[in-house]
Amino acid sequence: MSSNVLGQTLRSSKCVAQKAFFATAPSSDMLRFRSPVLQTNTTKLARYGGRHNVAVLPGDGIGPEMIHHVERILAAVQAPIDFEIVNLTSSEDASEDLAEAITAIQRNGVALKGNIETKFDNPSFISRNMELRRHLNLYANVLHCATIPTIPSRHTGIDMVIIRENTEGEYSGNEHEATSKPRVVESLKIVTREKSEQITRFAFQFAKKYGRKKVTAVHKANIQKMGDGLFLKIAGEIAKNEYPDIEFNAMIVDNASMQLVSRPQQFDVMLMPNLYGNIISNIACGLVGGPGLVSGMNIGDDYAVFETGTRNTGTTLAGKDLANPTAFIRAAVDMLRFLGLQTHADVISDSLFRTLVDKKIHTADIGGTAKSSELVATVLEFIEKEMDDRNYRV
Repeated sequence: MSSNVLGQTLRSSKCVAQKAFFATAPSSDMLRFRSPVLQTNTTKLARYGGRHNVAVLPGDGIGPEMIHHVERILAAVQAPIDFEIVNLTSSEDASEDLAEAITAIQRNGVALKGNIETKFDNPSFISRNMELRRHLNLYANVLHCATIPTIPSRHTGIDMVIIRENTEGEYSGNEHEATSKPRVVESLKIVTREKSEQITRFAFQFAKKYGRKKVTAVHKANIQKMGDGLFLKIAGEIAKNEYPDIEFNAMIVDNASMQLVSRPQQFDVMLMPNLYGNIISNIACGLVGGPGLVSGMNIGDDYAVFETGTRNTGTTLAGKDLANPTAFIRAAVDMLRFLGLQTHADVISDSLFRTLVDKKIHTADIGGTAKSSELVATVLEFIEKEMDDRNYRV
């Protein structure tokens, strides 16, 4: 065989092997990495000429540079997405920007968001994150936490969904200093039947659609007998009367925290009020590798906002090319799924999975040495190969 023919044969074999690699059915771990997203029928999406308009709020810290990475990835996969950028930050004089951000989300129906710092040392500072959730009635916060092979963690086999009521409870913002008793602050925890029913039905609908077998309600009804008692009563009633085919149990929040770090595999869907959800979500993110890996969804009847799961600004990492872009990329993937762009979402998600697992490109937060840009470059390489293999526009 001539060297010319041999060279052609080797190149052909390499091409076939490469095509076979990308054409192979996704592994169970790769499928688990694809977060389930519950779409709503009432969201008012802005779509013109086959393209989706999306509000983008880069936020503080690493947000702007992460959004830039996401923009490159969406372009590589040819996603029909156009950004409307609103620079809402934690600046004291950002009230007009907040109004502009709310209007942009209302106009587009969907937003991709970096975190906006909440200044806890200034009592008069109003959290931009909370205001967005309240104004837009984004009542459900959803995190999917699953084990990622090659990511260092104490546990394996984790695959849980945390569903948190997102607008009331301790986050209602109703607190004041008592006038009759100096140096006494009263903070009200608001629990309503309407919101408790809404989030409970959302959790069970999610479980039913995605074949989840069990819903665990997390509470503190042994102490907060009226507020958490109402939430627990409603969850139990809906479970019994409307979803008898789905297993339901309840767990006090302190026990749930202990169980979560000792045997997280027992949890499937976790349902809880606002504050407990914030704490449990951060624990769960830590169990699968840290805050840079998990995305978060904020869903309402009319609007949806996609962001990182733990809502950290990463200010100390800004501009250093060190932050893990995984959570931001997965937030963009969740958004694509919500918009019905499943193929685009799968290509990005699978390319990111291969980057983390097959190539083991890890940033410092998960035990590696890669820069943000190196991880993104590898994702883009996988996307390019996948697009070439499919040989058509997704």
